[in-house]
Amino acid sequence: QVQLVESGGGLVQPGGSLRLSCAASGFTFSMYPMSWYRQAPGKAREWLASVSSMGGTGSVADSVKGRFTISRDNAKNTVYLQLSSLKPEDTAVYFCRARGAYDYWGQGTQVTVSS
Repeated sequence: QVQLVESGGGLVQPGGSLRLSCAASGFTFSMYPMSWYRQAPGKAREWLASVSSMGGTGSVADSVKGRFTISRDNAKNTVYLQLSSLKPEDTAVYFCRARGAYDYWGQGTQVTVSS
C-alpha cells in the first residue's frame, strides 16, 4: 500500500522555523522525484519545491526562495521541507507529492503562522 505521510506542521510565530517531513512507503522512493505544495483556504494549490530522485539542491518557487529548502534522504525514504522566516501568509496545508511512473499525494500537514 502506497503511503506518503507528512509531519512536522504546527503553530509557529512569525519569523520562526519548521521542518516538515514526508515519509514514503509502498513504492520505490529513490526512483521518484519529490515535490512539496501548499494550499491556503480559498486558494489554489501552489507548488513550492521539487528535488530529483537522486537529491541535490532541487528547485524552489520564487515566492519562497531563500526561505524554504527541500532535501531528501533516500536511505530513510523521506523528503523534507525546511521552512524559515515564516510569515502569516505561509499559513496553509502542506502536501508532498511523488510523481514518476505514478502520481502519489500525501494527506497534508497544517502549518499556522500566527502570534
